[in-house]
Parts: sequence; C-alpha cells; structure tokens
Amino acid sequence: MQDKHLYEYAVLRVMPQVEREEFVNVGIVLYCRTKKYLNVIYRIDDQRLLALFPQLDIAEVGEYLNSFERICNGDKYAGLIAQLSVAERFRWLTATRSTIVQASKVHPGYCDDPQSTLNRLFGQLVLPMTNVI
Repeated sequence: MQDKHLYEYAVLRVMPQVEREEFVNVGIVLYCRTKKYLNVIYRIDDQRLLALFPQLDIAEVGEYLNSFERICNGDKYAGLIAQLSVAERFRWLTATRSTIVQASKVHPGYCDDPQSTLNRLFGQLVLPMTNVI
C-alpha cells in the first residue's frame, strides 16, 4: 500500500433555502496531504437548479464556487484564506456554514492519483445519472 495516498473529499452543494435542507450536488473538493494536492471541480447546471429553485441567483452561485476554486489554487488575489497552507485551506472550505454553497461532511479514502480520484468522484456524485430505469 506504499503507492496509495490518503485523501479527503467533500461534496459541494447548493442549498438555496437552508431551512428546507434541500440541495443539489454541484462539485467536489479533494485534498491529499502527501501529494500536497488541493483541487475542486464543479458544474452549475442552470436548468436543473432553476427547475428546483426558480428564484435562485445563478450568478451568485457562480461567484461562490469561483471563490472556492481561487482559494484551492492559492490565488494571491483571493484574500487571506487563499494564503493559508493547503491543509488549512481545505479545512476552511469544508467548514460547516449556513450559506447557499455548503460542503458535506468530509470523507476519507486511498488513491493512486488524486486528480483521477477527483474526476471519478465528480462523475459519481455530481453529474446526473443516465440510463436510469
């Protein structure tokens, strides 16, 4: 198991009405300490979100998710949070909050390649299921 690396991930969710606890999965944020890897993938499905939440401000959701991406990348223009260590940024991004974009609880696993794992999780947990009977 030497070539396996511990990773942690959370699902990013859009929850427009926090009190209703209804949400749509829109992204995955994944952290792997040994690889010094932190990345996020997200997809805003306007039609799906607006079908469920007609008053949702899609542009605002996009801004929130873009902030997650900039913090993951350590963008120097993304504020002080983006200047923290990789681990601290992941913990901040996955902290419990009551905003439109929230993270699920953190889940662990082992992988060979964090990017491939991020792509796989995104396909499994975010993209719409096809061929469902």
